[in-house]
Amino acid sequence: MTVVFTCLDADTLGGVQQVTHTLAQGLARRGHEVHVIGLQRAAAPFRYVQRPLYHHHVLSNRPAGAGGLARRRADRRLRSLLDGIGPGYAVMTSPSVVARAARLLPGSLRPIGQYHGSYDHARDCWHLASIRRHYPELDQAVFLSEEDARLFSEHALLPNASALPNPLAGWPEAMSVLESPRVLGVGRLEGVKRFDRLITAFARSGAPAPWELHLVGDGGELDRLRAHAAREGVADRVVFRGRVPAAAMPAEYLAASVVGLTSDYEGLPVVLLESAAHGVPAVAFDVSGGVRSAGPVLVPPGDVDAFAAELGRLVDDEEERRRLGADARARAEAFRLEHVLDRWELLFAHLER
Repeated sequence: MTVVFTCLDADTLGGVQQVTHTLAQGLARRGHEVHVIGLQRAAAPFRYVQRPLYHHHVLSNRPAGAGGLARRRADRRLRSLLDGIGPGYAVMTSPSVVARAARLLPGSLRPIGQYHGSYDHARDCWHLASIRRHYPELDQAVFLSEEDARLFSEHALLPNASALPNPLAGWPEAMSVLESPRVLGVGRLEGVKRFDRLITAFARSGAPAPWELHLVGDGGELDRLRAHAAREGVADRVVFRGRVPAAAMPAEYLAASVVGLTSDYEGLPVVLLESAAHGVPAVAFDVSGGVRSAGPVLVPPGDVDAFAAELGRLVDDEEERRRLGADARARAEAFRLEHVLDRWELLFAHLER
């Protein structure tokens, strides 16, 4: 069987890209022919899989925002590439990709549209209109949680909606001992992740020295976040770690005792799945069905004081950290890669019938 994953940009550091490469490698290990296609080059490529068993294509050397001529050339390359692949399934990873690539698919590739956000986020931006327009014509529309699939089915009139969660790339044997005085945040240092809120919550949590907040990731908000930590009086206890290779991330979770997630919106964030698999409890804003499915301690969206209170509670109570960490790991079993791959293969078999 052939499976083609198409991304606007397949190699930027981000959740969509990580999930795509994880699924591609997993399906390739099961003997499928898999292709990962990036319509455009990443400005700062990140390597997710050291020895990929799948084919990897980048159609345009121009970065995002390139002009119409570069886009038309990339579309011609995509059509030519797809004509030489098949038959099988074309998984398009976002509304932008569906709108652009679905019309270029040969009849031998069955179209599947993913959405990596939540219904609430789609409703608040252009995504919902695009999904309503383009996804009903696909063979399947795939969302991250049963709740999101139901909401899209009802409010976007999608008879083809189903739920498939993000997978864990691996399953750690070791769990964090939850004794290190460290809160961990992971993600791009960009506005939507709202690490300023996590810094403020850490400052208000009452976490005493030697507790620190470690932020893993890079991005355009670095200088602003450093200044914000100084204003909050915790500049000496907020550690900006920069970009960490994927292979080194397990050590980050094993060295943490709590994970914090303060994004404006999320679908099913991989950081919550990875931290749960390592037995690390998390505090998160209640922004989606995907977040809820991962089982963190939930607080109302944007309520920094409530977040600080829960963070402080876990900092103070090692027994509660252990209880929540064990619960999180048990819940994370459902997101193990083999279980998620089984569900993808069942979806392909269903479409084949």
